[in-house]
Amino acid sequence: MTRTTTPAPIPAPAPAPAPTDRALGEFLHARRAALRPQDVGMASHGVRRVAGLRREEVAVLADVNVDYYARLEQGRERHPSPQVLDALAHALRLRPDAHAHLHRLAGSPPADRPATDTVDPALRRLLDGFPGSPAFVVNAALDVLAANDRARALHAPFSPADNLARMVFLDPAARGFYTHWAATSRATAGHLREASGTAPDNARLREVVRTLTARSPDFARLWTTHDVLSKTQGAKHLHHPAVGPLTLTYQSFDVRAAPGQQLVVYQPAPGTATAEALALLGAHGEGPASRVSRPGTGPSRTGP
Repeated sequence: MTRTTTPAPIPAPAPAPAPTDRALGEFLHARRAALRPQDVGMASHGVRRVAGLRREEVAVLADVNVDYYARLEQGRERHPSPQVLDALAHALRLRPDAHAHLHRLAGSPPADRPATDTVDPALRRLLDGFPGSPAFVVNAALDVLAANDRARALHAPFSPADNLARMVFLDPAARGFYTHWAATSRATAGHLREASGTAPDNARLREVVRTLTARSPDFARLWTTHDVLSKTQGAKHLHHPAVGPLTLTYQSFDVRAAPGQQLVVYQPAPGTATAEALALLGAHGEGPASRVSRPGTGPSRTGP
């Protein structure tokens, strides 16, 4: 009599790591392979069967358990702490952009880089490369950190042209310069409100808000509305005492190499009266972008 046997069940295969897990492991492996022991100040011993550093060497440099690091590369460890990621970035000699990429792969946003008010010389040269358009760099508090000749001529009615928010709310020239002052004031307060959410610890931003609140009832009222507006693009309607009405469009660009900085460029439509008026303003330029002083480092000033 033939006995029928039931075959043993075949175990289900282990689930494959999620794509983000594989991406993290592949990135760590690739960066490890790109380094040699001498690149990180380590001596090389014996025959090396792998390109670059061994896992054990990376673990030593990052001060993590070797098995733990192996699980990261294999996608079996899914939640490395920000501290571990920072240690691995240091061990693998990652540049800031690659360091941030490592955090993103692990689902852990990197800590914000500190804001800087130092304008790179290459960016200053770029400003001067817009001879027909006012171009300038501001920080989160709307301090004007650098400007080209045309921007300095455009803002000549203000004394000084040091901070866009101060100019709008505290300078007597503002209401004649900004044709639609009410809309400009709302946009300016909205930008500062947005900046206060992204950079709550920015001491300079807090100083500007505190001074404007104390000295401008219009700003104090707008600040309580909590309107949030990004400074990205739009139209500017201005009246310059030297050349009359101006209609400009502007674009704002984040300066990725300098957190907190924005490059702002104003442009007239070609062949318009505004384009001709801006050409006339060229005679009012006050020198290259490098002459703009960091607020507080030039002549004495009051307010933000």
